[in-house]
Amino acid sequence: MHHSEQHIREQVCHIGRLMHQQGYIDGTAGNITARLSEDRILTTPSGLAKGFMQPEQLLIVNLNGDRVDKPTDANRHLQPTSESHMHLECYRKRPDVNGVVHAHPPTAVALTLIGYDFKQCIIPEMVVILGLVPTTPYSTPASPENRDAIAELIVEHDAIMLSNHGSLTVADELWDAYLKLESLEHGSKIIHRALQVGRITAKIPSHQVQKLLQQRQSLGLMRPGDEQRFANLLASSVN
Repeated sequence: MHHSEQHIREQVCHIGRLMHQQGYIDGTAGNITARLSEDRILTTPSGLAKGFMQPEQLLIVNLNGDRVDKPTDANRHLQPTSESHMHLECYRKRPDVNGVVHAHPPTAVALTLIGYDFKQCIIPEMVVILGLVPTTPYSTPASPENRDAIAELIVEHDAIMLSNHGSLTVADELWDAYLKLESLEHGSKIIHRALQVGRITAKIPSHQVQKLLQQRQSLGLMRPGDEQRFANLLASSVN
């Protein structure tokens, strides 16, 4: 990692404030983690409003979820996020991931309630930045079910929708994981507005999708299986 622990602590709190201000979370919902070293993960505490955290309140756990920091007056009464199972699975499966953000973006979550398929090529920025976003079946929040629901998908995707519940975004930098959340919700707002008017008919043509994939490749955002997933999608749209 290229940033000091203090810098990352402050960044986690900054992102928590942004998530609150943008309406991506409410109350004490949502959680943020960042990798400090190979097996040390900085995490937001459970039951704390993420928009009002202080850097010294954050905790450090290992990949088994055991707390490994020295408790202070600011955090000795706090416990790691209740979604630790899901976050730690991301780090175990993805050595390249250094930041994980779980939020409840209202428009994106609303689209899961009507069964909207995010694995489509409609918004150029979503194709480039997020790829084809899968949606997990419903699983109980803050339980091992959530971990199991994303365990295989996180290997091949940087953004996942959790049906009826929220989103999960990851990246090699925590800030980029947050920006993917912004892209996911912004694109979802556009899709939602289109659906209020009528059916979505203006999908991106196949030859233009190929150009977007070249951009995705040049940015280092392609994930294992992306080429085949997009090829299958484009082939089905022709038939």
